[in-house]
Amino acid sequence: MGTPLGDFVRAKRDSVQPESLGLPDHGRRRSPGLRRSDLAARAGISVEYLTRLEQGRDRNPSPAVVNALADGLSLAPSEREHLRYLAKITGGACPSHTRPAPPPREVRAPVLDTLRLLEPGIAVVTNRLGDLLARTGGFETLAEGTGLLDGDAPNLTRYVFTDPRARAFFADWDAVADEQAFDLWLGPSVENAEWFATELAPSAGPELTRRLHHHRVPPRGTLRLNHPSGPELRLRRETLEISSDAQQLRVFLPADEDTAQALQRLDDRSGSGLRAVS
Repeated sequence: MGTPLGDFVRAKRDSVQPESLGLPDHGRRRSPGLRRSDLAARAGISVEYLTRLEQGRDRNPSPAVVNALADGLSLAPSEREHLRYLAKITGGACPSHTRPAPPPREVRAPVLDTLRLLEPGIAVVTNRLGDLLARTGGFETLAEGTGLLDGDAPNLTRYVFTDPRARAFFADWDAVADEQAFDLWLGPSVENAEWFATELAPSAGPELTRRLHHHRVPPRGTLRLNHPSGPELRLRRETLEISSDAQQLRVFLPADEDTAQALQRLDDRSGSGLRAVS
């Protein structure tokens, strides 16, 4: 049985073209991408050891090996960070089969005060599982009519993968789905993320499980939304990590003048205020 670490290394190796690393083309290959022998040589490890890593038969690579693999694959900084994270959880103990304690849903008062200062802007406090823990009135206005905030405990990841309305709301649904699946690897705890992914998988289907095992670090570019009121909105995103609480404060800013005017019209029609969900 493979491991997240082995799956990621194999997926990246398959996606790298030898010529991009200055390596000769060896002609036809049984699989795309970089040969194991080429990566092993670049990383300074044996082909046998690389095979064991990819197949999940070695679960405790040293930091030096992890860094060498990152160098050998020419990983971007975000991909290096993900590789180190996967090495850490792969070498850990097997997860418990009992449901872990859920991550805290409370948002501290100073964070709520910050949200109030951002009104009438669009901002939300969330965690990497996709739980929407508190939001400004501007965020509620943005999400009105989309189904995102339906229910007592709205969750962006569940919405993206199980609500048909999400495909209409997110103009680049595939990119957003990639982001939400990748963020599960960064959940408040390994146990929480694994439990949530397992719980969501039957209703989300292969769209989730396929992305979980691709380990593609998403670029997180401009967010394009097809708002129910009519206009396409283009939003830049800024994220502030609240590391002590394993939460994030996410702020959405208009990426162009048309979006700014459309958001102003939406705001003029609304009167919603700050919402905290406990």
